[in-house]
Amino acid sequence: MDADQYPPHIRPGERVVLFDGVCKLCNVWAKFLIRHDRERVFKLASVQSPEGQAILRWFGMPTDSYATMLYVEGRELVIRSEAIVRIVRQLPSPWPLLGLFRFLPLGLRDWCYDRIALNRYRIFGRYEVCLLPSPDHEGRFLHADR
Repeated sequence: MDADQYPPHIRPGERVVLFDGVCKLCNVWAKFLIRHDRERVFKLASVQSPEGQAILRWFGMPTDSYATMLYVEGRELVIRSEAIVRIVRQLPSPWPLLGLFRFLPLGLRDWCYDRIALNRYRIFGRYEVCLLPSPDHEGRFLHADR
């Protein structure tokens, strides 16, 4: 399959979690993934990064407002509660148990997700700028030079 058929910076078979880099809750989520994804299944990218912006454009998503966390698996984009379910099901035990929420109606899951997402800055706060990954996170984030 031609690499042009994949979003920018994503290779076939890669799984990428895009998150709001200034959102404190989203940064906790990214750190959670780094900590618990011991097999390094997922790459991370903030939506504000050049890589994140390129991926958003490729999928036709807004590049200036971020109301959802996005999960990219190959050429497929998954958003909101379904993205979380798909991600936690791939983590080591006990985290896949949270995937049981997929049995709740999608509308209900996304309604709950939206309540948190739309109020995340007010409830959890935000950073003035995106935090830079620490050296021990090397290889966990997408880089344009790959």
